[in-house]
Amino acid sequence: MLEELTIEGLGVIERASARLHPGFTVLTGETGAGKTMIVTSLHLLSGARADAGRVRTGSAKAIVEGRFRLPSGAGEIVELVSSAGGEVDDDDSVIAVRTVTADGRSRAHVGGRSVPVGVLGQVTTSLLTIHGQNDQLRLLKPEHQRSALDTFAGAPAVKALAAYRAARERWTGILDELERRRNSARELAQEADRLLFGVGEIDAVGPSPGEDMELTATIRRLTDLEMIRTTAATAHGIVAAEGQSVIDGLGQVRSLLESSSDDTLRGLLPRVAEALTVVTDVGGELTGFLSDLPTDAESLDHLLTRQAELKALVRKYAPDIDGVIAWRDDARARLAEIEDPAGSVEELEAALAGATDTLAQAAGKLTAIRLKAADSMGKKVSRELAGLAMGESIITVAVTGDPASAEDRLAIDCGGRMLHAGPSGTDRVEFSLVAHRDAQPLPIARSASGGELSRVMLALEVVLAEPTSGSIMVFDEVDAGVGGAAAVEIGRRLSRLARAHQVIVVTHLPQVAAFADNHVVIGKQVRSTGSGKNGASGKVTSTVRTLDRSQRVAELARMLAGLGDSDTGRAHAEELLATAESERGTGAQDGRERAG
Repeated sequence: MLEELTIEGLGVIERASARLHPGFTVLTGETGAGKTMIVTSLHLLSGARADAGRVRTGSAKAIVEGRFRLPSGAGEIVELVSSAGGEVDDDDSVIAVRTVTADGRSRAHVGGRSVPVGVLGQVTTSLLTIHGQNDQLRLLKPEHQRSALDTFAGAPAVKALAAYRAARERWTGILDELERRRNSARELAQEADRLLFGVGEIDAVGPSPGEDMELTATIRRLTDLEMIRTTAATAHGIVAAEGQSVIDGLGQVRSLLESSSDDTLRGLLPRVAEALTVVTDVGGELTGFLSDLPTDAESLDHLLTRQAELKALVRKYAPDIDGVIAWRDDARARLAEIEDPAGSVEELEAALAGATDTLAQAAGKLTAIRLKAADSMGKKVSRELAGLAMGESIITVAVTGDPASAEDRLAIDCGGRMLHAGPSGTDRVEFSLVAHRDAQPLPIARSASGGELSRVMLALEVVLAEPTSGSIMVFDEVDAGVGGAAAVEIGRRLSRLARAHQVIVVTHLPQVAAFADNHVVIGKQVRSTGSGKNGASGKVTSTVRTLDRSQRVAELARMLAGLGDSDTGRAHAEELLATAESERGTGAQDGRERAG
């Protein structure tokens, strides 16, 4: 429930604060006193778009703060607040704040932490439902009527709608892929040809990893073949040739040292042996190098031709031969994907047929649930209308298929009829009003007056609220266009609705206000600024007061006929209030009187 509401700098409200209580709370006041700003403040707490024009003239910003007591089982809300960095108080309450500056910038806070406005809306809209005259207009739209029917149908409709949407998502995915395949067949064929040519060209050359680098080194060597041969042969002759070579010399040194009796000279033997080993290895390597050299440069032309082939591939496909090989491997994988039989048009068409059958079945189940709920819902709403002084008026809820046009790509066959598979099913839901027993049902958009539409919406809310409890329901002049006995019945229904919900109502009808458990009046004060003629100009400021029973009688008298100070007006108001209290079974409620 909403326990406290504080408003600063919003419209005509300079600063106002009110403690709210469970049950039915009514807000009344003179025209222009600021009742609408109360509803506007709740809209802001619900994450509605900020309007800088609502900031009070002369104020830098408007601030709305609400303290919400969370109901039991509100774990999702607690988790949402915690994930945003906020905290829920120990008494299971959370504070939500919305600030709007005069230049239109908006800030939101939940549980003491700054959050995006969207997060604020997620937290508060799960607790708070606001009904105004715009909501009555939305009730005329088929999608809102369908949503109301699904809400009435409850868990079975929620489950069936979720199954339908999952089936529809798979169906549209296959449908989109099939259209993409069909539309891009030419592009895929061209891509396949290009890839096949490239793979064939690379395979014809048959490069091996690192081959380009090896060829470059080999060609460089062959280019200077004679000079390299002379250098290697000369080095080999010095190191290992028979006769006077380095190896021979080191052998002689070793023999001399071995024959010496001097310990110092013999101590050099290990180092001479090591040098002899190294030089012998060098000689062996030089011998192998010389034997591997071609006897002539005839193979150079062949190598140069091979290098040209590799360079041609590198120019077309990648910076080096390793990249060329990687491109060929990727091309083969892409060709396998393009030519995969599982992804062919025929396979997709078969998958689409199966997905269409699944979707049609899911749509049929959803329709059956809606048809069953529609009859029950119509009867219950009609009973509420009878209690709202609408005589023999009846509401019918019709569930019909939504016909698909010939060009509709989202059409499916449901029982031999081609219907449009929209995001919420294949059904059209329409509320119709039967004005009297012999009348024909007509859509409420064409047949209901403003007052009748208000009562239909209230009856619908009473019916939809039956299975749930604990939410906060705000009605902004739901009684517009009605009066007399109908107004009394609206007061009764709102009082009954408040048994399971916190109900806050802005009204101008005393018959409705009399049924409230709590009465808050929005007053209007004019402060003189001395800027007009004779100092008559002033600034309007609103006040908020919670009334005790005596004050309620005076306010009801004012609302009845502006007779707050007359004995006749007070007597009439007293009678109205006593009747309402008697019907609520609350007596005078002496223990709940509150001074503002």
